[in-house]
Amino acid sequence: MSFNKSKILSKAIDPVGIIIGSVVILTWLFCLFYLLNWQIDYSNIITYLFIFVQTHLYTGLFITAHDAMHGTVSKQKNINSFFGRLTAFLFAFNFYDYLLRKHHMHHNHVASHDDPDYHESGKFWLWYWNFIKSYITIKQLILITVSLQLLKLVFPLENLLLFWVLPSILSTFQLFYFGTYIPHRNDAHNNNQHKSGTLQKNHLWAFLSCYFFGYHYEHHDAPGIPWWRLWQTK
Repeated sequence: MSFNKSKILSKAIDPVGIIIGSVVILTWLFCLFYLLNWQIDYSNIITYLFIFVQTHLYTGLFITAHDAMHGTVSKQKNINSFFGRLTAFLFAFNFYDYLLRKHHMHHNHVASHDDPDYHESGKFWLWYWNFIKSYITIKQLILITVSLQLLKLVFPLENLLLFWVLPSILSTFQLFYFGTYIPHRNDAHNNNQHKSGTLQKNHLWAFLSCYFFGYHYEHHDAPGIPWWRLWQTK
């Protein structure tokens, strides 16, 4: 590739990763608290804009956890793991160590029978269903159910469903479609070493769609580069 990997990797371990991860977490928390107290008006287009924003922030939580899986949030292992565990848990009570094992299976066996993110049918809904099943656990569903029952004692149930539950579900579609399905969906990518496709260059759309992870070949080629520098590899 034409970019200087060593230069970008050296930057990937600076404190900026901690700052960006913190901004994602705090923005998500602030927006969630605000929206759980917001007066819902379905005739107001801002309601739907808020759902989009909260979905994108949920995706940001998962992307931060993903970066931690590659050790790029912080060069300090304990701090990196803290961010990974926190953001994974905030994203619908996922468990970091479980996700870590699954994700590295994906990188080691991309687009193969041993890849937990891949489905050979290539059919969107069947693939998505298998993708979700491989990550959701009973413990996770119990925690979501109990938390919803407790939170509705404090916040309106309608707000919880609209701004806490729904965006987390929509975010799984965003992550799956742009980060898994599109990059690995057909055999046309099998002629490259990472069996991965990539978005055409448009940095704004790449960020809005999935924090630059549409640049998927580039991620597989240099997994030690955090999401906020991934555009530089394009």
